[in-house]
Amino acid sequence: MRTPLIAGNWKMNTDTDSATVLAAAIATRAVEAADVELLVCPPSIYLTTVRDALGKARVGLGAQNMYHEPQGAFTGETSAAMLRDIGTTYVILGHSERRHVFGESDEDVNKKTVAAFAAGLKPIVC
Repeated sequence: MRTPLIAGNWKMNTDTDSATVLAAAIATRAVEAADVELLVCPPSIYLTTVRDALGKARVGLGAQNMYHEPQGAFTGETSAAMLRDIGTTYVILGHSERRHVFGESDEDVNKKTVAAFAAGLKPIVC
């Protein structure tokens, strides 16, 4: 049987202090969710802050987006390898806001999905 995944997408919310407090609180209570996989997806700027606040808790770290190219002159983008490098295991791809606001297509999401798998990330494809 598949283990349920409970993921929290923090979107563009929190700052350093509130992200730390929230992650620490989730980490403290993670033992109460023994039969599910827990995941938090904070804003990318706080990924390492949240990773550190989670410590050894049984809570996964996910990114809210990534770019499909492994490296290059893509100002402001984050690659799958960069996400893996800091301990991210999941990435949300094709979220409704990315499609509606930023015009991402199925083709764009497919490129990102292929790149995520290639880097060893688990994509959550919306």
